[in-house]
Amino acid sequence: MDYAINRRVKELREKLGLTQRDFSKLLSLSGGYISGVEVNARAVNDRLIKLMISEFGVNEDWLRSGEGEIFAKKKINEKAARIISLFNDLPSHYQDVVLGTIELLRKANETEHKRKSKS
Repeated sequence: MDYAINRRVKELREKLGLTQRDFSKLLSLSGGYISGVEVNARAVNDRLIKLMISEFGVNEDWLRSGEGEIFAKKKINEKAARIISLFNDLPSHYQDVVLGTIELLRKANETEHKRKSKS
């Protein structure tokens, strides 16, 4: 087994500033599973790779081979570009309000998604 990919999973988690518990929770996996990956007791499979790409925007080439940047470069769509432009024009205290609002919206979206997946 190539353990280098396991080390990159741990590197990613640490780069994101997440505990094993929080990292695994965001991926809907058990903490024990991620712990097993990090200590080379479990292999990194395609499902885990796809989850990390989807959730964290990881560059698949970096994850599999260590080549390139950790995070994939995403093209910014027109709405995102407009948001960034407007955001940059705001004073710092308003930027904090915008960030807080976005975090609340993200949590509400997660809650709605969880509710829908249970039904």
